Amino acid sequence: MFRALRDLPPDSLTFLQRLPLAKRRPWICYGVAIVASFAGLLVRWAVGGALPEGFPYITFFPPVILTAFFFGVGPGALAAVLCGLLSWYFFIPPLDSFALDYRAVVALLFFIGIVVVDIALVHWMQIANARLALEQQLTSQLAETREMLFNELQHRVGNNIQMISSLLNLQQRGLSDGDGKQALTDAARRLGLVGRLQRTLYSADGAQLSLASYIDRIARDTLDASGRNDIHYLFDARASGKLATEHAVSTALVVAEAISNSVEHGYADAGGSLEVTVVDRADDEPCYIICIQDEGTGLPPGFALDKADSLGLRIATSLARSLKGEFTLSNREDGKGAIARLVIPQSEGIIDAAA
Repeated sequence: MFRALRDLPPDSLTFLQRLPLAKRRPWICYGVAIVASFAGLLVRWAVGGALPEGFPYITFFPPVILTAFFFGVGPGALAAVLCGLLSWYFFIPPLDSFALDYRAVVALLFFIGIVVVDIALVHWMQIANARLALEQQLTSQLAETREMLFNELQHRVGNNIQMISSLLNLQQRGLSDGDGKQALTDAARRLGLVGRLQRTLYSADGAQLSLASYIDRIARDTLDASGRNDIHYLFDARASGKLATEHAVSTALVVAEAISNSVEHGYADAGGSLEVTVVDRADDEPCYIICIQDEGTGLPPGFALDKADSLGLRIATSLARSLKGEFTLSNREDGKGAIARLVIPQSEGIIDAAA
């Protein structure tokens, strides 16, 4: 048990778990036992006049207990033997001899019983600490292995999704039909986004995602994937909250679809500014509102989201409903572009308000 502890990093052990000390230098342990025993003798001589009769071992118990506690059973047993002999010779009548009469037998049995119990208790405590240290180390190793395997699984799943996205891109290059080619391009783009998110979306400990930082990352990834460097991105987080991981992909796809729609239609001819905000609305139905607004050409007259032919917008609307929220798309009140809104309730299982 104690040998196994020698292979553990010292920094991972508490002081009690490192006991007994000097395990690799037994001569130090037994030397301390001898010194402690004679120190008990000196103390016994020093306080002898102040003690009533019948306390021959009173100063010998601490050396035995402390030696066993700090240096182990062997040194503790040596200290017990030395202390027993010293007290027997100097303080049990007849003094200055090893005569064995009734009083000496009773005193020795009393001493032996106490030191055996003390040393046994100390030894059991050290065994328990050693087992605890080994179990903690094993638990830590299992946690590291679990996290490594989990991350590897997420990485492989992300790679597989990215590979499917690449296959769709290759397939659309061989198509001559414009609508079919665009459909495959959009599908590849969405799969590519999910693949990139998969690598970092979930954590082994099940921790939830920060809503603001997550939306910011989604927006940046989507803009990077578009290849447009003429769009100035702005982000404003006026709320904090935690997004449940099982709803993260749906949220990402809605936000990514809104941004892609702004890039493709709002800024089809020229670049401009794209602002993403996350705000907290605290009223009878607390919710978070994610706004994506541009300064582009805006929506055509008579546009209605529920009648839109765009598959992406229909997907965004459906995903918003699965989040128990709402997705809307309209022109800005100032007439300078369009604004998309995703409203997500602060309900348990979707978004938890930050403490």
